Amino acid sequence: MLDELLRQLRPRGGQDVNPDPQGLIDWLGRQLGAEIALVDRAGEVEVATARLAPDVLAGLQPVLTQLSNGQLAAAASQRGGFHVRCEALGRHVPRPVLVVGSLLPLTGEALALASHVGAMVAVLRQARQADDLSLRYQQVASRLRLAVFMALMAGEPTLARRMTAGALPPLLDAERLCIHLLRCPPADRGRLIAAYEDASGYHGRGLMVRCPVYDHHLICLVPVDRDDDHVDGGLVVPLRALVRDDPRYALGIGAPVPLPATARAYDQARHALAVACHTPERIARYHDQPPLAGLLPRQQALAWAHAFLEPIRTAPRLTLDITSLALNFPRAGVARLLDISRNTVTAHLRRVQDALGLSLQDPRSRAELALALAVNDLPPLHGNAAAEHAPTPSVDSLLSTEAATTWAHAFLQPLGPGTDRAVHQTLRAWIQAGTDAQRTAHNLGISRTTVRAHLRAAEQLLKRSLQTPGPGTHELVHALRIADRAP
Repeated sequence: MLDELLRQLRPRGGQDVNPDPQGLIDWLGRQLGAEIALVDRAGEVEVATARLAPDVLAGLQPVLTQLSNGQLAAAASQRGGFHVRCEALGRHVPRPVLVVGSLLPLTGEALALASHVGAMVAVLRQARQADDLSLRYQQVASRLRLAVFMALMAGEPTLARRMTAGALPPLLDAERLCIHLLRCPPADRGRLIAAYEDASGYHGRGLMVRCPVYDHHLICLVPVDRDDDHVDGGLVVPLRALVRDDPRYALGIGAPVPLPATARAYDQARHALAVACHTPERIARYHDQPPLAGLLPRQQALAWAHAFLEPIRTAPRLTLDITSLALNFPRAGVARLLDISRNTVTAHLRRVQDALGLSLQDPRSRAELALALAVNDLPPLHGNAAAEHAPTPSVDSLLSTEAATTWAHAFLQPLGPGTDRAVHQTLRAWIQAGTDAQRTAHNLGISRTTVRAHLRAAEQLLKRSLQTPGPGTHELVHALRIADRAP
């Protein structure tokens, strides 16, 4: 009989799953010719054989309470023509109770078998609870890693340290980091995170985070040594191996940056990944170029940005956060990232559009707003008073400066003589069409597939991500605008 019980505990069909308590209860019922029930800690029937009368259990409530509370270990009685034996399982109160009811008194051997099965069920419950606890731990650890990443994206490494409540990730002890952005099948992300996760819930000195916006992105933050640009190899080596061995994978690598500049590192990695996806090696590094906002004359640029943003200066913080995110991610991604509805995202953006008098469907308006926000985040060179008293220039005058013109020529240089002119033409038409590939194809008289092929070619040439919302498109808009006005 015990051999048969052990066979019940073996996985069926080669599946690596725990036996089902319901299956054990049914098997025990058949062996004993009895009706069986497992009453959980709350007094509810968790599993039972099909023909156990509810009134039998109802009459046992006082005894079940005593067994569950640890006052009794076992009890026997007669209810509704049944010989009933109840046995408490486990040591921690409140305890589940195994109830066995039969028309005839059970033999000592039958009672022993029931006790064995009860012990097995208790072990299975503990295993299932351990699995549930492990799953909850993994979910909490994943949320904590995402929270740390989002604090770094907001430029707040101190806040990231406070979030961890003493369980400090080693990454936050680094002065600089580098982001490796891995493109992989969505189903692989959890497996990869678990494979390199240590007992603390982190990944050695690094950090792996599921991208909350793009399901096929795995964000890997890697510390950079203080004295040089040597990147910690703990995650880098296996990431490169994954890309080498699986054609579905690609890797974009940003430049080393201070921890407060994590958002810049992420944008760099996004640009690099767009390039990597179209190269034989499927690995690409970001080729650094100074951001346009930092090249504009600071006092005049701040005066323009302050005036441009004045209508939304008193907007709620959530509105400003949604607006900033919507300039870099699809609206559905913003909604998922902030755990709000797409309608809520749209409502906040509509308020911003109405206040500023522009359309965020227009890539040129998005680029101008992104530039104003970027400039607004820069510190004034000679104190706030100088910026406040500077005359307010137009954006065109700012983009006509020598530094801006030089930046635009450098940005567009890869599209110069020697490259397919159709790519340049498609980029301009794509911006004019609001970055809508279908409208671009219609306006140019070509297929949407050709438009997308030209955009992929431009991504390789410019080393920028263009087919998803973000700074790559904003930079392209500014570069074309400056080039059209340059002498």
